Amino acid sequence: MMGFSVSDELLGTVAPIVVYWLYSGIYVALSSLERYRLHSKAEEEEKNLVSKSAVVKGVLLQQVVQAAVAILLFTVTGSDAEADIAQQFSLLVLTRQFIIAMIILDTWQYFMHRYMHHNKFLYKHIHSQHHQRPDLHAGWLQWTDPRTRAHHALSFLISGMSPRTSIFFFSFATIKTVDDHCGLCLPGNLFHMVFKNNSAYHDVHHQLYGSKYNFSQPFFSVWDRILGTYMPYSLEKREGGGFEARPTKEFKDD
Repeated sequence: MMGFSVSDELLGTVAPIVVYWLYSGIYVALSSLERYRLHSKAEEEEKNLVSKSAVVKGVLLQQVVQAAVAILLFTVTGSDAEADIAQQFSLLVLTRQFIIAMIILDTWQYFMHRYMHHNKFLYKHIHSQHHQRPDLHAGWLQWTDPRTRAHHALSFLISGMSPRTSIFFFSFATIKTVDDHCGLCLPGNLFHMVFKNNSAYHDVHHQLYGSKYNFSQPFFSVWDRILGTYMPYSLEKREGGGFEARPTKEFKDD
C-alpha cells in the first residue's frame, strides 16, 4: 500500500487558514460569556456597521490571495531538504528564526498600520473597513487589509526559515492575531500573561479615542513606546458584567 504524504509547502499554505477558522470558532462559541467581554452585546449591535456575513466573505477573499502568495513564495524560494532537516534539530536556529520573524512582523505591521491611518486615501478605501466593527470579536481580522500578505513574505524570507518551520510560525502568528481581536479577557489566557500587546491593548486602538494610538501588533508594543503612540490604559470591570479598557490619561487627536 502506498503511503500518503503532504508536502511542507502545502501545509505551510493551508495550516494557518485552518488554524484561523478553528481558533476563531472557539472564540465565537465563547462570545456569549458576557462577564469576560470587552463590549456588551447591546453595544455591539449599536456600533457595528457591517454584518458578520460580510466579514466572512471578506476574510475568505483575503485568504485566497494569501494562499496564492504563499504558493508563489514557496515556488520561487524552493526547498533544501537537507537544510530543512538540519534546522529541525537545531533549537538555537529555530529560536533565532522565530525571534527575527516576530521582529519583522511587528516592524512592518507598525509602520504600515500607522501609515494607513494617516494616509486619507488608504484609510478611506482600504483600512477603514477593518474599523467598521469598533467592538472586537473573533473573526474580525485583517479583512481587505494587505498588511498580512506582505509581512508574512518578508518574515519568511529575512528569517531564512524553512517551509516546515513556517507551518508552526505562521500558525502561531495567526492564533496570536485572532486572540488580539477576540474581544474577550479570559482568565488564565497565556497570551495575556506573556504579551502586553493583547485583546485589551488592541481594543483601545479600535475606539475613536485611540485610533491614532496602539498601532503595534501582534506581539510587542515596542514601536508604540519608542515613537510616542502608546496609550496607557487600565482594565476596569464594567457595570453589568465584562471589562472595559480605559485610558489612564488624556491624549490629543493629532
